[in-house]
Amino acid sequence: MNTKIPIGILAATGSVGQRFIQHLVDHPWFEIVALTGSERTAGRPYGEGVNWLLPGDPPPAVADMIVKPTEPNLEPRVLFSALPTAEARELEPKFAQAGYIVLTNASPFRMDPCVPLLIPEVNPEHTALISRQKEEYGWDGWIVANANCSTTSIVLPLQILHQTYGLETAVVTTMQAISGAGYPGVPSLDIMDNVIPYIGGEDGKLETEPRKLCGTYTNGAIEMAPFMVSAQANRVPVIDGHLGSVSVKLSQSTSAEEVIKLFQTWQPPEIIRNLPTMPESVFIYRPEANRPQPRLDRDAGNGLAWTVGGVRKCPVNDIRFLSITHNTLRGAASGSVLNAELLVKQGFIKL
Repeated sequence: MNTKIPIGILAATGSVGQRFIQHLVDHPWFEIVALTGSERTAGRPYGEGVNWLLPGDPPPAVADMIVKPTEPNLEPRVLFSALPTAEARELEPKFAQAGYIVLTNASPFRMDPCVPLLIPEVNPEHTALISRQKEEYGWDGWIVANANCSTTSIVLPLQILHQTYGLETAVVTTMQAISGAGYPGVPSLDIMDNVIPYIGGEDGKLETEPRKLCGTYTNGAIEMAPFMVSAQANRVPVIDGHLGSVSVKLSQSTSAEEVIKLFQTWQPPEIIRNLPTMPESVFIYRPEANRPQPRLDRDAGNGLAWTVGGVRKCPVNDIRFLSITHNTLRGAASGSVLNAELLVKQGFIKL
């Protein structure tokens, strides 16, 4: 592109907002022109008000940028939202009504029947919901949602299996990093030397979001995928990287060897293969018995890839496997940037 698309970041001072800045500051298609923050940071230079959590310092391109209140009077029409849940529920529809395109990481609109819940490798055709959303709600703008970070970690292998063999049920146990709780996260005396077998709302998200993501767009709506998911989410003492252990029952019989071959040869949809953020290998199968591991595999593909391993026959269901993604990159900021790139490619976002 000769001219970049101006964009803004809502809640840019938080941990996910900082990841947005990290991945958008030198983006070939997008240019950061607005940052918003809380009352504490609004009106101050970004570099002065932010508690920078990433290595180094805030990029010079944004350090002197004045943080604005999160109100629908911003210059750029494309916004990446790192707003917390309550604020997102209130503010994101106001931005959409005012004509803004909102790419949100928050949960309130993921299961809205008019809002695309988007992962480009899984369901790029679901962006067709955008026209229905604008018509139903009378908005000049629209919202596209990221999936939950734990859902993201397991849904692509589920979709590959579902499209090939048909998926009937999945039993999922997640081991989720502490960064998923935001900053400052889980108290150290709770998580050190411990596993916390409860993350509020996560089980429900893992049980519903994959069915929408793997569903079929038909006649202006998403027909939910027919399989069922049983989930147990756990917080573990790992900084980044959500690891899922999955056992599935399939509609057609197959062997572990055939599933491994399927995973090794799978390719993403043609429309996304040349997007700027797309890694060369976005779905990686590791044959080692002790992989994937958070520390070794979360950064694969610049934090955008799925790493899958441990495919074996399951004595209760049919097939079991392990899958991991980086929760604050693929499961949050970087995944949302890739969503925006797809929307540019499809013509929904224009200069």
